[in-house]
Order: sequence, then C-alpha cells, then structure tokens
Amino acid sequence: MSKDLMAMRDVFIEKLYYRMHKDKNIFFLTADFGSPMLDQLKTKFKDRFLNVGIAEQNLINIASGLAIEGYVVYAYGLAPFISMRSYEQIRVNISIQNQLKEMNINLIGVGVGLSYEVSGPTHHCLEDIAILRTLPNLMFFSPSDWVLAEKLVDFSIKVKKPKYFRFDAKPLPPIYHSKGKINIRKGFSILRKGEKLCLVSTGYFTHTAMKVAELLEEEGIHIGIIDVFMLKPFSSKSFYEAISNFKFVLTLEEGFINKGGLDSLVSAVLDDNKSKIQISRMGFKDAHVFEIGSRQYLHKMCSLDEISIAGNIKRILK
Repeated sequence: MSKDLMAMRDVFIEKLYYRMHKDKNIFFLTADFGSPMLDQLKTKFKDRFLNVGIAEQNLINIASGLAIEGYVVYAYGLAPFISMRSYEQIRVNISIQNQLKEMNINLIGVGVGLSYEVSGPTHHCLEDIAILRTLPNLMFFSPSDWVLAEKLVDFSIKVKKPKYFRFDAKPLPPIYHSKGKINIRKGFSILRKGEKLCLVSTGYFTHTAMKVAELLEEEGIHIGIIDVFMLKPFSSKSFYEAISNFKFVLTLEEGFINKGGLDSLVSAVLDDNKSKIQISRMGFKDAHVFEIGSRQYLHKMCSLDEISIAGNIKRILK
C-alpha cells in the first residue's frame, strides 16, 4: 500500500508495536477484531496480547481491571460495538472509576461514520460523538488522517487518562505533514484561512471539506477550514479566537446533527461567548441509512457530497 494512502489503525498499531518493545507496561486487547499489523504484535507479545472474543462488554471489564492495576491498556474493536454495546461498562468501569483512581485505558473504535458502508445501519457509527462526549473523565479523539493517528500513540502512553479514539476504517491520504508539529492538547488545526465563512469539520469529512474549499476557490470564494481532532476536552477559548473574525460557521460531521455532536460543541462555544456568528449544521438527519452503496453514493443521497456542501455554502453566503 502506498505510504500516502494508509489506514489509521494500521499506522497506530505499528507505532504502538515498536513502543511495546521498550515499554513492558503496555497491554493490547481485542474483541476478535484484527488488522495486518495486529498479527505481528500478537505473535511478538503473547504475554501482553489478549483476544477476548466477540464480547465487547467483557473487553472493557478486563481492560479496566488491567488499567486499575497501573498498566497502559488498549482495547480495540469495531466502533459501533465498542462504543454502544459496552456503553454501561464504559460508564461504570471507566468514567466513574477514573474519578476515584488514575487509569490509562485507550479505547480504539474502528469503522466510524459510514466506514463500513455496505454493512448497513447496524455497522454504521453515527452516534458515538454524542453519547461518549457526555461521559465525564473520558478524552475523545477524532483524527482526520493517519499522520494524526500516529502522533496520538506517544500522547496516549504519556497522558494517564481514559481516551476514546474514533478511527476511520478506510485507507486515507494524509492531510498533515508527517514531520510537522501538531499541538495535540489544543485539539484543532486551522487548515485554511478564509473570509466570511469557516467550515468546521472532524474525521473523514475534513477530507471532504478540503475538496469543497478547492471547488469554491475556482469561483473566487475563499472559506476557512478548521479540523477538530480532539472533541473532549475542548479548547473553547482558543477555538473562539480562531473563528471570531468569521460571519458564518458551518459544521460538518459524519454523525447525527442536533444531538450533541460536533455541531453542539461549536454551538455551545458561540452561546458562551454571546456571539453573533451564524451557525449552520451539516451531517445526518434523524434517520438511519438503509441504502447500500459506496460511501460517496450514500453521501450524495444524503446531500453530504462536495457539490451539495458547496451549494449550501453559497446559499449561506447570499
């Protein structure tokens, strides 16, 4: 596979594999979910790798126990199941427990949004931003490319707090430069400066946002783009400073809107600052996606393709 086109999970696990050579305190657990790099890890570190089977609730139970004992733990599974099937275990064993005792447990959810587009709504993951952001003591990451995913490995080991990583399943091109510096704690990056409107996106849709900006650039419309890769905790003050010169903000996420996702996060910042910036939201409305087709086809069907987004931006600016 081209180095320019890589899956977040493969890069993350590969970096973690090399860290496990030096740090014998790291454990990796999976709910019978694999990846090419995982085969190498489980062969090399048989004493620190555990496959609990298709049992995400038990995955959280065991991972939490190891984390309470002071180990750095990674719990790996399909995003819709690790975030929703085991929600009570995350709430009780991680969110509540961490308020009493330090834990470094890292949940890796793969296949967010419509990553598994041909598997239908049971395997789509459009709710995780909203439901996991509500839990205290849980950091939330939504990287847009494999460069960010790779840089999150060292952060995940160093910062001794529970974390959820929202990984796309598809190989994607890089947005960030592999040798560039990224302020992880700030939680967002300004990818493009613009004039009247700023497009605020997260995860896969940041790639779409960049394409939309290029389309509009051809028509002389210059929009800003901010990629939000850490949704909790959120640098509200820094973020508001970044968008304060815009008249309009449009949020874009591969999740349900008006339900506590990225749009709610941005809206809260505007409300807290009594801002006059007008906010619009784009994402999935109050319905599951039952149609089967490519991701691009489903986005177009839901008016979330580049042409539809660009058209909406032009309407807002008018």
